[in-house]
Amino acid sequence: MLGIQVIDDPAAASVALEPVRSRLLLELAAPASAATLAARVGLARQKVTYHLNALEAHGLVRLAEERKWGGLTERLLVATAASYVVSPRALGAVGADPAREVDRLSATYLIALGARIVREVGELVRRAKDSGKRLATLAVDTEIRFRSAADRAAFSLELTEAIATLVSKYHNEYAPGGRAHRLVVVAHPLIKTADLKEPS
Repeated sequence: MLGIQVIDDPAAASVALEPVRSRLLLELAAPASAATLAARVGLARQKVTYHLNALEAHGLVRLAEERKWGGLTERLLVATAASYVVSPRALGAVGADPAREVDRLSATYLIALGARIVREVGELVRRAKDSGKRLATLAVDTEIRFRSAADRAAFSLELTEAIATLVSKYHNEYAPGGRAHRLVVVAHPLIKTADLKEPS
């Protein structure tokens, strides 16, 4: 089972987003039969089988095991991933694209960058899996609380300068056997939780 599966097929996205099928994907973290799932979700077995067939047809669940009971065969299915992300590619031409965003300091540009990461890395993961190779990536995720807007602006300037220095040091346009990588650095405010009160 994959940790995360990126869905870029519009039909598969539609299937995964349907509420009953989404619930079945959650229930199929471990192999289960249609009869077992029907009891868990409170639906008729025939209806569950119908939904499972749609999920299986779009590669979202797979056969884990078959058990023989007299003259009957019980199929146990399992989700192909622990969780799923829908790629902007599934939306076709209207999928988010940073090339269409003008204001690079806007929140919509940041969202478009995130969408491009899902689209590109999803495709790279698929290619790596098909070739039996591991995809080399790097991610840094941390939190920082600024005392003031001035400190935030100063941090942004220093970070930009540090990145520019590193890029100029390591970037080689003509290195034989070199491979281009995309570097994206973003920052956004954290969502306030109900129990986190800001000082007045």
